[in-house]
Amino acid sequence: MPDGGKRTIDPNAVYSRQEAAEILGVSLSTLKKLIDAGYLRVSRPVGVRRVFIQGSSIIEMLNETAVERQA
Repeated sequence: MPDGGKRTIDPNAVYSRQEAAEILGVSLSTLKKLIDAGYLRVSRPVGVRRVFIQGSSIIEMLNETAVERQA
């Protein structure tokens, strides 16, 4: 990626678990823990094994879990 490997999170895009993990720089097992703990909202249509993660959910999680830098 030309911008140093960082991807822009589109709030209107829908990401797979793999894509979301890559964006966040975490493993799939860590992403699953974030989903199970309720940090990330996902959609799972009836009869479909895949889960879909909206970009807005990723951004919301990052904003809600932001840590203020201590001096």
